[in-house]
Amino acid sequence: MNAMTETGQKGFAAQIVSAIAWRSGSQMIAQLIMWAATFFVIRILDPKDYGLFAMTQSVLVFLSLLNGQEFTGALVRAPELTKTLIRQVFGVLLLMNGGIAVAQVLLAPLAAEYFHTPIVAQLLVVQAALYLATPFVSLPSSLLSRELNYKVQAKVNLGSALAGAATSLGCALAGFGVWTLVAAPMAAIWTRAIGMTIAARVLVLPSFRLKGSGAIFAFGGAMLLSSLLWLIQTQSDVIIGGRSLDAHNLGLYAEALFLAQIVTSKFVPPLNDVAFSAYARMQADRETTGRAFEKSVRLIMFGALPFYAGLALVAWPFVDVVLGPKWDEAAPIVRLLAVAMPFLTMQVLFAPATTALGHPRLQVWSAGAGAAIMPLSFLIGVEWGPVGMAWSWVIGAPLHLAITMALGVRVIGTSARGIGRAVLPAVLATGGMVVVVMAAEPMAAHMASLPALALLVTLGMASYGAMVLLVARPIIGEFVGLIKARRGVAI
Repeated sequence: MNAMTETGQKGFAAQIVSAIAWRSGSQMIAQLIMWAATFFVIRILDPKDYGLFAMTQSVLVFLSLLNGQEFTGALVRAPELTKTLIRQVFGVLLLMNGGIAVAQVLLAPLAAEYFHTPIVAQLLVVQAALYLATPFVSLPSSLLSRELNYKVQAKVNLGSALAGAATSLGCALAGFGVWTLVAAPMAAIWTRAIGMTIAARVLVLPSFRLKGSGAIFAFGGAMLLSSLLWLIQTQSDVIIGGRSLDAHNLGLYAEALFLAQIVTSKFVPPLNDVAFSAYARMQADRETTGRAFEKSVRLIMFGALPFYAGLALVAWPFVDVVLGPKWDEAAPIVRLLAVAMPFLTMQVLFAPATTALGHPRLQVWSAGAGAAIMPLSFLIGVEWGPVGMAWSWVIGAPLHLAITMALGVRVIGTSARGIGRAVLPAVLATGGMVVVVMAAEPMAAHMASLPALALLVTLGMASYGAMVLLVARPIIGEFVGLIKARRGVAI
């Protein structure tokens, strides 16, 4: 390997770590801002408000599938980027988002009738304006991601988080009820659309002539199909539960799922954004991509596994302290969902790798498996209420992960054994933490919620740190390596 190649590798490693630092760091700060507002608002609003909002989200998320986001991935993977290609993608985004905005307005009365709740129609009509901002977020984001430039995006995302949080707090205090949950994301996405367009300095005229764009539609079409199947998997719980459960119980389940999916839905996607761009840049070297994938699994599970195990252990005091006594019924749901989420976290790491390496069909097959497994599980589980819905995740998520691994490991350049070795340090350290916290639970049971939570969390963090030093010390070196790479030193 010549010096020039080594220098290039060092620079690329530093660029990736810098991208992760900006993307994940800004996401973490933005989430802290939003959570501060969210948990305050949760204590003001009723579970019924969240149940109503969840009903609208089942429609909103389904139509959002058609917002054209998948087509922007073609801009990231394109060997050569032209102005014509950018204009064509922008035209597709405008057409698709304008169309689904109109479709949502027309479908709103039908959705209200399905859920037997008239206000659902009003909520959906207003939320149709969200789609109109999407083209002005997606296009500049994809162009910046192609260059692994997440610094600009980070600043805009923080601004939009502040706008959303301020709107959420203001509306909740003003007594807007469920409309608070509509206004906050509206303020956030429009702030992000304006800020991203200005910051990225990309505002082109759209082109509706699609000649020569076959590659875009081939890639985007495969991703669209996988997104549709993924949507069936992730939204079937609300669609099934929304017709069988009342708004109160659906609200309990929806907020329990929100808590349990904090890592998977809030912190993993930013990492996957960077991973997709990075895998696309090194797609010709399967050995390198395999090692990179194993390392990403190891480091992500190093944080995710103890979080979910800890959440399962402290579910009751956590819910009581963070959400308030009126949400105590959600605690057993949170505990079960926390058990299932490590499997989902690992499963979603495969998508950016297989698609960036030119195999979107594998993601389609994986999403298809989830679209078959999870709705069937929910149809059975809903008979036992929201707790039964949580059990559906416990049973379905590991099975879905097994199928995804079987499809993807060879393409990525790794193996089930390699992934097992990557996860083992986190499993051992987390196991030690679980034993310590469970031993302290009888003592915490006689305490009030806040001191019990403080005791269990403190013991959990201390025991996990001790176990890492005992059985997983090399991971500390990997994190040190990442910090050095951030400064331009090879990892």
